[in-house]
Amino acid sequence: MPMTEQATGAHHPQPRPRSGGHHSAPEQVTGAQSLIRSLEEVGADTVFGIPGGCILPAYDPLMDSTRVRHVLVRHEQGAGHAAEGYALATGKVGVCMATSGPGATNLVTPIADAHMDSVPMVAITGQVASKAIGTDAFQEADIVGITMPITKHNFLVTKADDIPRVIAQAFHIASTGRPGPVLVDIAKDALQAKTTFSWPPAMDLPGYRPVTKPHAKQIREAAKLITQARRPVLYVGGGVIKARATAELKVLAELTGAPVTTTLMALGSFPDNHPQHLGMPGMHGSVAAVTALQKADLIVALGARFDDRVTGKLDSFAPHAKIVHADIDPAEIGKNRAADVPIVGDAREVIADLVQAVQKEHSEGHRGDYSAWWKDLSRWRDTYPLGYDQPDDGSLSPQQVIERIGQLAPEGTIFTAGVGQHQMWAAHYIEYDKPGTWLNSGGAGTMGYAVPAAMGAKAGAPDKAVWAIDGDGCFQMTNQELATCALNNIPIKVAVINNGALGMVRQWQTLFYNQRYSNTVLHSGPDDVNPQARGTRVPDFVKLSEAMGCYAIRCESPDDLDKVIEEANSVNDRPVVVDFIVHEDAMVWPMVAAGTSNDEIMAARDVRPDFGDNEDD
Repeated sequence: MPMTEQATGAHHPQPRPRSGGHHSAPEQVTGAQSLIRSLEEVGADTVFGIPGGCILPAYDPLMDSTRVRHVLVRHEQGAGHAAEGYALATGKVGVCMATSGPGATNLVTPIADAHMDSVPMVAITGQVASKAIGTDAFQEADIVGITMPITKHNFLVTKADDIPRVIAQAFHIASTGRPGPVLVDIAKDALQAKTTFSWPPAMDLPGYRPVTKPHAKQIREAAKLITQARRPVLYVGGGVIKARATAELKVLAELTGAPVTTTLMALGSFPDNHPQHLGMPGMHGSVAAVTALQKADLIVALGARFDDRVTGKLDSFAPHAKIVHADIDPAEIGKNRAADVPIVGDAREVIADLVQAVQKEHSEGHRGDYSAWWKDLSRWRDTYPLGYDQPDDGSLSPQQVIERIGQLAPEGTIFTAGVGQHQMWAAHYIEYDKPGTWLNSGGAGTMGYAVPAAMGAKAGAPDKAVWAIDGDGCFQMTNQELATCALNNIPIKVAVINNGALGMVRQWQTLFYNQRYSNTVLHSGPDDVNPQARGTRVPDFVKLSEAMGCYAIRCESPDDLDKVIEEANSVNDRPVVVDFIVHEDAMVWPMVAAGTSNDEIMAARDVRPDFGDNEDD
């Protein structure tokens, strides 16, 4: 595979060998010992994994390592998402490990997830002995072939001598340019063979030269457009967080005075409570953010990729806007929307240079006048704020549950979310003012992400509180990792937003399928099949969580909400699970229906915003 991959705003060089620059003398070791020594030298301090036949040789020297902690997960998918959560909470490369065949294929989902969301991760898998590769040997799977489209790069190692070099290269590739997952598949005989270990190895990566410094001419062009525009918008993506460019972003936003929208992956990159922040754009974005992009005459995209959830129907997206598109991955620029000013570079360097170029424009008397624009933006924001109704029957509102969790959480809490309604409510009703406090599966939309990602985040940042906001559907995909948390002193907190259904799918059935709820009810079977089960909740999440060593509470009344959340916050010696029984008919608004134009945004059910007639001049 040619080494030409680069990409969305990030620059996390992995720590170089901790040996202070001296080269270790060659010594005789096994390939497995060489692997563990290599992981120590690149600074990997936590590995999430499960042993099995082909990776077993590596687990023996792992037992003797004082620098690498291994967390024994209950399913390889949990290992992969935990590695993602660890990476996002620490800024380091996350590491997961599995055996060959089904162990490796169970990592495919988190690898794809990390690839879509540009998460630096190294997945190490065992492989059958090199002479057996291709023979359909027991527990053989071509994991290199399977993961080629969903990794930044991958390696098959059949010689013990290659292990240090490949590990060093894998960490370098995963953490530089556009970060992403790298798979290292090691044949069992390579782990068992004798080799010499010396560090650092020589790295040779021809063709892998991520461009980080933007072109000065493009920066000048972008600055000119910003000062000439009447209706600019800064469209900020996850690349700004990956590049650690949030301080620079705040300077640029305040210098220009332009409105800011932050995508689902960028929440926390710009303070939610900042007066220039319009909220999240996209299918369930705020009316002000979606409309600002539609009516803009200039969009400055920073580490974002114009994906379908943001643009809606692409050919109707932002019809009057010129596009400045800055990204570390040249493949993203022009992929979905042609850029008038393409800028390839690391988001931190791009924004810093843009600040200087805009300052120069200002010094020459060129300054944008956005007063009329802000008048429109403020009207949309004031007329169509985010909001929700309390259920008429006195039951719990899921939005209120999530909002109060955010308000009562300790300072600096990290929030993870599964995928669906609860994810969108957590994006809207928790305030994010710092980067790295919101972890979710954006590109792949992986149900089951929240619990293992929270586990990885807490393992990487043990001093921070970690809340997983999960749905009852997502929770049943990966909740076995609660046992891992209980046994490894990883005291996460989990809010199960339990509406007894696959909520987002049910919302679509309500809106688009005449309320025909086909296979979306979770807490009971079809009534005529098992009448005895009527009125019971299967499973009982409190009993299930207690069985896995957690402190568990159920909350069904708004009157108990604050007391229950404060009780959960007070327990820090084990994982906590709160089963919030919420109203099943709550919906996520605003909403742009899939495949339609962002102009068709609905502020609430049957409520289409009225923007007046003067915005398109």
